[in-house]
Amino acid sequence: MPLTKAQISELRGLRLKKNREAAGLFVVEGSKVVTELLAAGQNFEHIYAAPETTVPAGKSIETVTAIEMAKISHFPTPSPILAVGSISRDALRTDELGKGYTLALDGIQDPGNVGTLLRTADWFGFDRVLLSPTCADLFSQKVINASMGSFARVRVITTELAPVLGSARVPIWGCDLSGEPLSSIGPPADAIVVIGSEGRGLTDEVAATLTHRVTIPKRGHAESLNAAVAAGIVCAHLRT
Repeated sequence: MPLTKAQISELRGLRLKKNREAAGLFVVEGSKVVTELLAAGQNFEHIYAAPETTVPAGKSIETVTAIEMAKISHFPTPSPILAVGSISRDALRTDELGKGYTLALDGIQDPGNVGTLLRTADWFGFDRVLLSPTCADLFSQKVINASMGSFARVRVITTELAPVLGSARVPIWGCDLSGEPLSSIGPPADAIVVIGSEGRGLTDEVAATLTHRVTIPKRGHAESLNAAVAAGIVCAHLRT
């Protein structure tokens, strides 16, 4: 059955955060990312695919024409498959931060970095990721694509960081150029790693909750490290 004008309009509108929030839906495009998310257990409300597109076995799809796909795609060059999922958000449980490893992102606004940080948390087996409300939208395509399937595997909670970190009873590490060298601090059994925004660093409120300021000693002349790279180095140290 052909897509209606209303369906096309709604699917196109989901490129904007306000429309995603209003509809409670998000979109992701591309055979690779949709397949990765399905393999990770992501459920989709609808999967639209152009004719002769290969999709995972057992998944119900709605075949659309190339013209229809071009109308609903969010990309200049349409992908052969587009999936629609429901937005759901986890809430932080009481005393949850007291056990395991948490990665907290304070105002990371680049969607590619947020997605990469989800992959990093997934790679190192972190128990959860906290996003401040000023981070890039978790349900934007750029975040989901950059996460390479980790979007569906990592527990992510969006919350104001300062209040929850302030009540946590575990070491809280934050990167700071004037901090202690990372190699001089032994990894604790439970911890929170806080990563600040690319341009501004940690907010004052979040910085005040840190128990340890750590630095990654440099040998060259670069001014700073990318937020995702820095997080990867700290996470690797915790897992040694």
